[in-house]
Amino acid sequence: MGFSIRKNDIRYDNDGQTNVRCWVCNREGERAKKYVERKDRIREPRAVTRAKCPAAFRVKMNKKVGTWVVNRFIPERSHELAMNYEIKFLRSHQLVKDCDMAQATAMKTVGIKTSQIMDFLVNQAGGYDNVGFTLEDLYNSLDVERRSMMLETDSESALAYLKGKTDMDPNFFCKYSVDEENRLSNLFWADSISRLDYHHFGDVLAFDSTYKTNEYGKPLVMLVGVNNHYAACFFGCALLVDETIETYMWVLETFLSAMNNKKPISVVTDGDRAMRKAIKKVIPEARHRLCVWHLQRNAQSNVRNKPNFIKVFTKCIFEFLTPEEFDKLWWRKKVCKIIIG
Repeated sequence: MGFSIRKNDIRYDNDGQTNVRCWVCNREGERAKKYVERKDRIREPRAVTRAKCPAAFRVKMNKKVGTWVVNRFIPERSHELAMNYEIKFLRSHQLVKDCDMAQATAMKTVGIKTSQIMDFLVNQAGGYDNVGFTLEDLYNSLDVERRSMMLETDSESALAYLKGKTDMDPNFFCKYSVDEENRLSNLFWADSISRLDYHHFGDVLAFDSTYKTNEYGKPLVMLVGVNNHYAACFFGCALLVDETIETYMWVLETFLSAMNNKKPISVVTDGDRAMRKAIKKVIPEARHRLCVWHLQRNAQSNVRNKPNFIKVFTKCIFEFLTPEEFDKLWWRKKVCKIIIG
């Protein structure tokens, strides 16, 4: 009819199933006063689009017959409707159809540019008004499709590779978890050498997450230690979906399961708060310490001349501060990096 819609109200029953759903006009309601009367505003406010439009469509689940029932429908609007040539620019109307998406994906696979694909679809539909979406919508849809295919393909390839390692190495350990949409979220693995090294040198565990330099932005957690030759040895690796307490708890629990529940005596970390809480919950008896590797290269001279600086810094290097002690240090912000030493 010439206006955009948006989701509004949703309610659930005792079983967590959707019980009520409501859609309204995108110009429903009015802008909150706290956004209109701000005194500390720097930029000009956006144009007011809300017009108290009453248009709404509400459905409710009738559990007796197992079907949805419309219990509210208001077709009246309080604003002008969009013209026919403007409808495709409405947010809720910008949709690339499945048939167009399949055709665009096939053409993109053989190397045709997105702009050329758009021109072809426009010519096929008989004009821009008949296509139903813009060039930007096509770009976004193709990008989402590409990311989805890449994630699914790479996840399957990674799991297949780890399964092959399991066939070659009977003591190879691998475990993963999936999210609500059945997508790969966390992945942990450790080979037989890593498990053997931990059996001999696992009294001290260095638990650190690297920067998110991979293509998917996933933190890479490395669990390492030091052998009798003062050389680093890897005990296991994990790719995580985020850096929350629950995720770190999953890593530690999975790691202990892979190592026959042998717990480390000391754990050295980079001071991450979520990591700290996870360690306290999973292995509370372990001594948790921080390791300061080096100070900022161009540290200010007054930092070095502060009283007791050398004494406190020596304690960091040789005695290891607890996370609580480190948080109280006045110069902790001057530390360039806190990494595994």
